[in-house]
Amino acid sequence: MARTATAPETGPVRHRRIAGSALATAALIAGLGATGPSASGASPTAPAASAAPTAPTAPASPAAVSSRDGTAHRPSAAGSAARAPWVRPLTARKVRVSQKYGIKGNWAAGHHTGIDFAVPVGTPVRSVGTGTVVFAGRSGAYGKAVTIRMTDGKYTLFAHLSAISVRKGQRVHAGTWIGRSGNSGRSTGPHLHFEVRAKRGYGTDIDPVRYMASHGVRLL
Repeated sequence: MARTATAPETGPVRHRRIAGSALATAALIAGLGATGPSASGASPTAPAASAAPTAPTAPASPAAVSSRDGTAHRPSAAGSAARAPWVRPLTARKVRVSQKYGIKGNWAAGHHTGIDFAVPVGTPVRSVGTGTVVFAGRSGAYGKAVTIRMTDGKYTLFAHLSAISVRKGQRVHAGTWIGRSGNSGRSTGPHLHFEVRAKRGYGTDIDPVRYMASHGVRLL
């Protein structure tokens, strides 16, 4: 049987097929190189945002530091006021204690009300912290003495001095020279009597070793 020959496409039909094929090819090329939506209609993935830099961690606050002369201080943090330092009443770190606090004996209070440091006459004596001098002069059995009201409300007393270099009402700070040790008043030998009181009156004494330790200073 003879095959019927198919007539070649001519005219508008052929032009439409060629145009459609060209458009499909152009769309495919555009979809592969596009930065916008792809040919499939899905949006391209946006680049990941970079992580924000981590803020540096602030260094830990340093602990209190004690110097060789007994000074205690704590470096202040930003925005806070610095704490005033406290020091020993004598600059020498190793001083012999001739009489400890609280020893029973022939005193009006029935016990030793302070701590005695055996030092030569004329040894410089200084305030252990910030306060105001409320007494500077002779005080009976204490001889030449200085009493300071500290900022925490307690009183520190320095007795048996040979010289006084402060006056009543004077503001003193840790390390302020207040006089020199001696042997005045009721004393059995040259020494510094250091006493701490809860109130100004006699008989209200507290342990000076514990008191100074609470401020970061070792007496013994």
